[in-house]
Amino acid sequence: MKSIFFTIIIFSLIGCDLFETRQAEEPERPRADFQPAITPDQLIQNLINSFKEKDVQSYIACLADSSFTEKKFQFIPSGGAASQFPSLADQWNVKNEEQYFNNVRSNVIGELPITLSITSTSPPSQQGDSLIFIGNYLLNIPFIDAAFPLMYQGDLKLSMVRDSRSLWVIYLWQDTKSTDAPSWSELKGRFY
Repeated sequence: MKSIFFTIIIFSLIGCDLFETRQAEEPERPRADFQPAITPDQLIQNLINSFKEKDVQSYIACLADSSFTEKKFQFIPSGGAASQFPSLADQWNVKNEEQYFNNVRSNVIGELPITLSITSTSPPSQQGDSLIFIGNYLLNIPFIDAAFPLMYQGDLKLSMVRDSRSLWVIYLWQDTKSTDAPSWSELKGRFY
């Protein structure tokens, strides 16, 4: 009787794949064009590449993280955008950036890239522990819905600092509307 019982248990263990190895999970896809921002230029390039690749992790890595710096990320919207989109004026933070970026990403046509160009309009200037970058931007987004503007343009002022990892991050981002095209602030407000 005991031998029948043990035989049944052995066959049931063999039959249920209890001792078989499982299929390994695919590793998380690495961020192809993301490089540690050891220079301010690399930080700007990472920002550009995060849009090209539609990679929210790379985008957020460009912004100040309170775990690595005492500087708190702040966004100052372009004139008029804050009144048009009140959420921009209410303590805009990294979580807001992440949400708007994900919302933009989900409204873009398949594999078409988002193209961002940022051009410096003057040499970066040092102010204390910060580096101030002033430039203009042109952002083209292939939205699924033709009701959304495809081009956003304006000027930006980025205050950057090295965090405790010695990586450059943006802690203050000021947007300025400079043409008839919608500004980056309007994009953030619309997709938040």
